[in-house]
Amino acid sequence: MNLLKRLRIDTFTLCLLGTVLLASLLPVRGTAAGWMDDITDVAIAALFFLHGARLSREAIVAGMTHWRLHLTILACTFVLFPLLGLLVHPLAVHLLTPGLALGLLFLCALPSTVQSSIAFTSMAGGNVPAAVCAASASSLLGVFLTPAIMTLLAGTQGQMADPLQAMFKILLQLLVPFVAGHLLRPLIGGWVERRRAVLKYTDQGTILLVVYTAFSAAVVEGLWQHTPLLALLGVVGFAAALLGVAMALITLLARRLGFARSDEIAIVFCGSKKSLATGVPMAKVMFAGGALGAIVLPVMIYHQVQLITCAVVAQRYARGKARTDAPIAD
Repeated sequence: MNLLKRLRIDTFTLCLLGTVLLASLLPVRGTAAGWMDDITDVAIAALFFLHGARLSREAIVAGMTHWRLHLTILACTFVLFPLLGLLVHPLAVHLLTPGLALGLLFLCALPSTVQSSIAFTSMAGGNVPAAVCAASASSLLGVFLTPAIMTLLAGTQGQMADPLQAMFKILLQLLVPFVAGHLLRPLIGGWVERRRAVLKYTDQGTILLVVYTAFSAAVVEGLWQHTPLLALLGVVGFAAALLGVAMALITLLARRLGFARSDEIAIVFCGSKKSLATGVPMAKVMFAGGALGAIVLPVMIYHQVQLITCAVVAQRYARGKARTDAPIAD
């Protein structure tokens, strides 16, 4: 237990590992796989409907005025990361399997995560309203930008769907339920807020369901037979390197642009994080066949790496703020 605390391995990460193990030992096949695919589509739509119902209109208005901060975060998410992905891709192709290398590119094209970006910004003493708006805007824009960026980065690799078709499917499956939930917020917002703690498990359950379905298909197609252990370790190394370089560059950029400390914190956490909750459903729409499991694996690994790293960085920011706020002794 002490070791888990030191490594900051949360319960959800253990559930992800358990889901991958279950899919490896007992993958869903045949007609049952088709049923599971339909169930995951419904679960994803419900997930984004609830996300829309949770997003406060006041939070949107409060954060929208800080346009320099939002443009900086969007540039980090959708420009800096794809450029980093292009830089590491030639090396990744040699060290990883084709599916894992494509998954790294997909990781770099994803939008920012919402909940943990806000949580870490708050923990570090940053600009929380701006983080709410920036992370939410990143998720919504990712519906359009992620398929387009992946087309530029990867072309037709990995049986990727036509970008316009992918955008339409993502709009239908993610954005339409999100907007519907937000429009119904006056009616159901209070109910959703009162059950926020319980609904967190519906978020996680949906991700686990999609991961199980994706990895089942990948295992049936021979994922583990074609994925050496060194390639898996390589993904961990690439994920850690991407996050480390990105956070260093984003911090430097925020300071060079003269942002206040609270804004810098929001930029660092919103600009460096990638969304597992949005990425897995997007991958399901954008990629076909057994390649899906290998493609989402780098996203899952990056998810844990960013949680560990951002927890440490947030605590350092918080300690720095405490020292700054402390009264000076006479």
